[in-house]
Amino acid sequence: MKKFRKVLDGLTTSSPGGTGMGSPSCGSAAGTPTAAQTPKEIDIQETLVSENFQLCKTVRHGFPYQPTALAFDPVQKILAIGSRSGGIRILGGPGVDCYSQHESGAAVLQLQFLINEGALVTACADDTLHLWNLRQRRPAVLHSLKFNRERITFCHLPFQSKWLYVGTERGNTHIVNIESFILSGYVIMWNKAIELSTKTHPGPIVHLSDSPKDEGKLLIGFEGGTIVQWDLRAKKGDFRIYYDEAIHSVSWHHEGKQFMCSHSDGSLTLWNLRNTTKPIQVTFPHGKIQKDGRKESCKPILKVEYKTSRSSEPFVIFSGGLSYDKAGRRPTLTIMHGKAITVLEMDYPIVEFMVLCETPYNNEVQEPYAVVVLLEKDLIVVDLTQSNFPVFENPYPMDVHESPVTCTAYFADCPPDIIPILYSIGAKHKKTGYSQKEWPVSGGTWTLGSHTYPEIIITGHADGSIKFWDASAITLQMLYKMKTSKVFEKPKPGDARAPELVEEDPFAVQMVSWCPQSRIFCVVGISAYIILYRFSKYDANTQIVSLEVRLQCESEDVISPSENENNPCFSEPGSHSPQPHQQHPASPGSRTPEGVKDSIPCLKVKDRVVRVPPGYQSELVIQLLWVDGEPPQQITSLDINSAYGLVAFGNCYGLAVVDYLQKTILLCMSTLDLYGATDPYQRLTRSPRRNRQSTSGLTELTDNQQSIDMERSKSPTSESRENSFSRSRSSSVSSIDRDTKEAITTLQFGESYGRKSDAHPTPCLWVGTSLGVALLIPMSIPTDHEERMEEAVTIGPSGGVLMLKGSVTRFSFLDCMGALIQSPYEVWRDPNTAEDPDRPRKRKLVHFSPSSSQDACGEGHLAVVCSERQAKVFLMPSQSCLFVHNITESSFVLRADVVSVCNSVCLACFCANGHVMTLSLPSLRPLMDVNYLPLTDMRIARTFCFTNGGQALYLSSPTEIQRITYSQEMCDNLQEMLGELFTPIETPEAQNRGFLKGFFGGNAHNFDREELFGEAAAGKASRSLAQHIPGQAGLEGMKVAASGVVGDLARARVALDERGQRLGELEERTALMMTSAETFSKHAHEVMLKCKDKKWYQF
Repeated sequence: MKKFRKVLDGLTTSSPGGTGMGSPSCGSAAGTPTAAQTPKEIDIQETLVSENFQLCKTVRHGFPYQPTALAFDPVQKILAIGSRSGGIRILGGPGVDCYSQHESGAAVLQLQFLINEGALVTACADDTLHLWNLRQRRPAVLHSLKFNRERITFCHLPFQSKWLYVGTERGNTHIVNIESFILSGYVIMWNKAIELSTKTHPGPIVHLSDSPKDEGKLLIGFEGGTIVQWDLRAKKGDFRIYYDEAIHSVSWHHEGKQFMCSHSDGSLTLWNLRNTTKPIQVTFPHGKIQKDGRKESCKPILKVEYKTSRSSEPFVIFSGGLSYDKAGRRPTLTIMHGKAITVLEMDYPIVEFMVLCETPYNNEVQEPYAVVVLLEKDLIVVDLTQSNFPVFENPYPMDVHESPVTCTAYFADCPPDIIPILYSIGAKHKKTGYSQKEWPVSGGTWTLGSHTYPEIIITGHADGSIKFWDASAITLQMLYKMKTSKVFEKPKPGDARAPELVEEDPFAVQMVSWCPQSRIFCVVGISAYIILYRFSKYDANTQIVSLEVRLQCESEDVISPSENENNPCFSEPGSHSPQPHQQHPASPGSRTPEGVKDSIPCLKVKDRVVRVPPGYQSELVIQLLWVDGEPPQQITSLDINSAYGLVAFGNCYGLAVVDYLQKTILLCMSTLDLYGATDPYQRLTRSPRRNRQSTSGLTELTDNQQSIDMERSKSPTSESRENSFSRSRSSSVSSIDRDTKEAITTLQFGESYGRKSDAHPTPCLWVGTSLGVALLIPMSIPTDHEERMEEAVTIGPSGGVLMLKGSVTRFSFLDCMGALIQSPYEVWRDPNTAEDPDRPRKRKLVHFSPSSSQDACGEGHLAVVCSERQAKVFLMPSQSCLFVHNITESSFVLRADVVSVCNSVCLACFCANGHVMTLSLPSLRPLMDVNYLPLTDMRIARTFCFTNGGQALYLSSPTEIQRITYSQEMCDNLQEMLGELFTPIETPEAQNRGFLKGFFGGNAHNFDREELFGEAAAGKASRSLAQHIPGQAGLEGMKVAASGVVGDLARARVALDERGQRLGELEERTALMMTSAETFSKHAHEVMLKCKDKKWYQF
């Protein structure tokens, strides 16, 4: 608990550090209090300490980026997806969604579940095998095995076996013990597998599987076209097939008498074990016979699955195989069921597919019921039980990237009614035609934790669409989608402005501003426009109102210092500002005689009455105009306030404020003109612009500006000037004079004190610029409902100038007790409900005045201002700087937000060097600084945002949203919030196969792999071949996972452990037995080595 006392007063400009200019004396050391003249005590208890903060990832949403592999556990019913960057995503029922990452970052080549054991084997591109324990909420690696001399190409783990077959690029097959993750000495070398007379290498291994008829027979498929059935007991080949087409995959019939291969020429071959000299059937499913009698050449069939069914003919399902001549055809999955062939076209290339079957046993009738198809950018599941093969409705948010995400916003602790209302509107627009059956990937368990509150994530996209997502309780569900492009006419091919659009995506969403209480929503598009939406539960016929703003300085306005020597320092106010331009039904003369585009917007708004459905309905479009052939500059900042009925926005030229209730432009002015006489850089003002149009709409402003009474601030020192420039600016004085582009970087409406002399707070607009300047603009807004709709809002001249180093990024306000002051808002009312003429509806406003709760501590409030390099806390109305903290010298702040954590508030910052920091308020003490995420691309910078409750998010890849927490409390509760991947389920019993079937060539159940592959029989593998690496998982996790792998006996032991039985003695005995067994094995091996070369007569 930190307590501080601060002496404050209404400072004058002469007091040290109290100029409001942020001069060096204003706190040269971070967090140093400034002196004051008239004592007035303020007492704030800061409750946050560094122990309240810890940074960790919580959950990842969206589609796994660049997927490479797929696996399914048919008993646990969970699905795993591997990716090129080494990520693993494990999916189950609702809330069961887990992301893990290989430390190496190597691509995942293959995934194999230990079925119903709560473990997963991954094979990576760096030739390492990993065993993951899934019996904990956050999976961890138990063992790793790194192959040094051979490249892994294929793995196979038979059901209920602890020996993993590993095929390599050289054509050799190695065997790994899953429990110890040690190589067996048993190796099937490629030259032993094929006949000695064969002159060529058969190629890498592309398939391994045990025969359903006999587990002691291993089918090995080589890429070159060779297939060998290897007798594991006899250590020899039963048969060898040499086919002249390359093999891509092999699939058994469940009886073990036939198998099917897919080939590179688009053919399928069916082989019978009785006669392996040639296939019993060769088919080209998509290859038609041409006129000359030859088959069409077809693309390779990359994978085939051959599955039997009791009630119908077998299913043959494969990917690829289309004829080459059909250019531009989409990737396909083909389902052959009897004589019927169904071709399913996919939107993206197929990475992998897997048929889901009722039984985990490979020697039983398979009964396929679904196909999981992993595409490059989507995951679909096809229902095989219905003849039209419908897809299941995907419960996971796999379409975040449907159009590329261009911006994000994150709102925690939303009004509780907003999520149900958005869902009910969005549900009406859902697609139909899905399978009626339940989503088959239903494993794991998840319960709604106690630490949940309404959360909404908003994503803006390149095609102009906006998606609202319910992000409560670490899940993500789409609520509502809207398309901003519907406001505009479609550009016609002959339209002159269509080819001149600079952007490929003219409707891309650049930023959003949302007031959840009033449900007012604002969108900024890349083509320099703003759309304001209101929410309604009813559809309506509406005419979109359009305003056009000329927010651009022209070349003739910029003058050199020499031209202006005789000019007064403050020229006629308002005369050289960018001018607003109200839209007319037609805009004649939109081009000058020379044909240069002028006074036209980038896009054309629909000018007719349009029918709009329930949900967000556009009310106003504000567009910036072309000036002298120059396109309008993109909008860099936006704020909307529903209580004031105002929207403010700025770009690199200046600021505009629009009254969206009266649909009028209140202010349109260059940044330099906003200062009036208080320009801290004393730049030369420009000559009055040569107006092309009337200054209607500015009379209110120019009247006010005549009475400017602000004191002229002193010029800052050269050091202060240099420090306050943005990283991209030159620090010379002459460049400041010439550079009129001082961008508006952040805006914030709120109740504040526009001038030092103000006794009461009034509506204000805080303006932050790229040169580190914070301006206060006071406003006069009529309070009466009728007056507000009729009388004009007046905007006064700039009432104060505060300065920081670097571009200003965020404003926030605290009361004198240190609590966050919310912006005032209007309570939502439906704009389309019928009005009662006797009782006209009035706007219901909610204000949070700084002085409402501060009778005890006097008037005033604290303003928190954060820039790219530092944060400052000012006392209002005196504008004295209380605290300053230099956040970074070598980097710059990308995102800063004042957020509530643990019933208090702090300033959270994300820097370009990857550091995430929190600072206490108001004293700006560093509480946390974690080097979390190096900024690898602009996507993270564009999408990173903090929210209340100690949460944040960013786009970790083009398709995935990563949520993180910086709250210790949430980190502690995370285990409770995550889903369980493993649930104890009885393994289904194998079917009783009957006496005769078992007697005449049934599965040989007496096959003992331990006898063949164990160290006693096979010896140890060469140490140089592979290196065992113990995992980072805790001892407890190792015990649990190992117990799962060993089987039922070990599971009983775990149950005893859980019941608190003491097994210490037993463990000691077991350890002694293991030691003696190892000693015996060692001696036996030594004896064998001594004796192996002796003849019988030498004994």
